[in-house]
Amino acid sequence: MSTAAPGRLIAAARSSVSGLPRAFWWLWASTLVNRLGAFVATFMALYLTLDRGYSASFAGLVAALHGLGGVASSLGAGVMADRLGRRPTLLIAQVGTALSVALLGFMHDPVAIAAVAFLVGAANNASRPAVQAMMADIVRPEDRVRAFSLNYWALNLGFAVSSVAAGFIAEFSYLAGFLIEAGMTLACAILVFLKLPESRPAPTAKEAGEPTIGLGTVLRDRRYMAVVGLSFLVALLFMQGSVGLPVAMGQAGFSPADYGTAIAVNGVLIVALQIPVTRFIEHRDPRRLLVISSLLAGYGFGLTAFAGSLGVFALTVCVWTLAEIVNAPTQTGLVVRLSPVHGRGRYQGVYSLSWSVAALVAPLMSGTVIDHLGAEWLWGACAVIGTVAGLGYALLMRGLPAEEAEIAAPAAPARPAVEKAA
Repeated sequence: MSTAAPGRLIAAARSSVSGLPRAFWWLWASTLVNRLGAFVATFMALYLTLDRGYSASFAGLVAALHGLGGVASSLGAGVMADRLGRRPTLLIAQVGTALSVALLGFMHDPVAIAAVAFLVGAANNASRPAVQAMMADIVRPEDRVRAFSLNYWALNLGFAVSSVAAGFIAEFSYLAGFLIEAGMTLACAILVFLKLPESRPAPTAKEAGEPTIGLGTVLRDRRYMAVVGLSFLVALLFMQGSVGLPVAMGQAGFSPADYGTAIAVNGVLIVALQIPVTRFIEHRDPRRLLVISSLLAGYGFGLTAFAGSLGVFALTVCVWTLAEIVNAPTQTGLVVRLSPVHGRGRYQGVYSLSWSVAALVAPLMSGTVIDHLGAEWLWGACAVIGTVAGLGYALLMRGLPAEEAEIAAPAAPARPAVEKAA
């Protein structure tokens, strides 16, 4: 290898992380710490079916209630992020998540498990609009795809470590996993409290005289709502990595550690490839990227129908992981691009709703299909959904307006909200 190669790698790494504000890195650190403690979302299906002895349908129902909690909180959290501020919304969400996750580990009655799972979903999802809005607030438009990619990289670095560790923790004690996640989430709240200032931009004199952006404004934005609908289809696919795949592998005789190893491939690949791939796609046509990533996701999960060994399962994870690497920063950048500055919380809340509804539908879909038709039908449906999403992006993004020139606003002190619209 040429002696210049290491220098080029170092220069590329420096250019990938340079120029981003200090507040972004504290938010990045919060994402990393939170994901290092991830347990419930990854191993809930195995916990209920293998440890508690419930059916795949009940596991799907509980996961769906977890998703329903996210649906309930998505819009409210978006409004909170615009009215109350990004920082207090994030603090409330993280403290609520820590308390509800710890409580879930001690629940034994099926009704109690379902009810607390709903609370966990509501609290956990409430942080999403605030994080995305804060990141858009503090990062310049030309750096946003890179910033979203780095944040997603942190998320999956934590996931790569936690998924393997949690697999072995689950074989020892599921309760320990719940308590570890609660502790790590509480650590995130402390980090946000100590290090992150409020970032909500103060309105200019011109903006103060304009009509307030409410939820109705978002819902009447046809192009944006179409993006939200397509995001739901893509999210429905990626959810199968944590709801359909573990159940299918468990029924096929694989252990929690086997699933943890297979799904860890997802995190490892994202850690290894997210930054170089983002450098490659950063200034390319988002329509083409979203079409390609939708097709890769659909057919990547579709290939799971032919998996009969741990190695083949891991290979299918590689295919849909590549789709995830391309889709995540591209989709998030598109959402911010279509969102007005002083409505980011609400717009992000509605976008978050697509993932929350997917978290509600995906477990019901996978549990029902696996129980009544078999896992092969689930993977075939994934291929169809990916094809539909790809065609949708190809049609929707014709004539996409140019991105606005905008200067990221400096962090502003928290102030009383003056907006009146919901």
